[in-house]
Amino acid sequence: MARLSFGHWDTKPDHHSHWEDAQGILTGVVLVALSLAIYQELGMVTGGVAGMALVASYATGLPVGVLFFCLNLPFYALAIMRMGWPFTLKTFAGVAALSVLVDISPRLISFEMIDPIAAMVLAGLLLGFGLLALFRHRASLGGVGILALYLQDRFHWRAGLTQLVIDLCILATAVFVVEPYLLALSVGSAVLLNGFLAINHREDRYIARS
Repeated sequence: MARLSFGHWDTKPDHHSHWEDAQGILTGVVLVALSLAIYQELGMVTGGVAGMALVASYATGLPVGVLFFCLNLPFYALAIMRMGWPFTLKTFAGVAALSVLVDISPRLISFEMIDPIAAMVLAGLLLGFGLLALFRHRASLGGVGILALYLQDRFHWRAGLTQLVIDLCILATAVFVVEPYLLALSVGSAVLLNGFLAINHREDRYIARS
């Protein structure tokens, strides 16, 4: 296979090692946890199962991490059947780690002040970078991520655009628990997030594989 030259170093399509997968998934989980901490601080929401968990938490008072873990359970059957055991196991590990980290994050970090518009941008981009790290190591954070990656593999639909449509449907349910201004910022953050993924997560450009 021909090698590709990038400046002073060469590379070629290759598999990720287990160590590379571990650091990529851990990095993604930490970035997503930070973004969710920002959303929670302001009472905003996002899409995907994380958004479902935030909406359910605002409505019931139950911990976001517990809800996130439980809401993901039905999607593992699809992951096993369509994406395989390696993807499913890495996704399960990511979901479990995020569920714990989200619920202990209030004891680790706090925000003295954060502007809502800045939160919209920062949380959206942090979530985008976190998901991108997971996707590039053939993992996800379950739910919508599993469905979006399956549709991309099966029909070559861009994962970011697919997730945007689903996310907007989820955000519509937040109208009952989130004030209109924060909901509008949440929608803006979802558009930013998924636009980022649509541009940066493309199989024809990323050369590494798991």
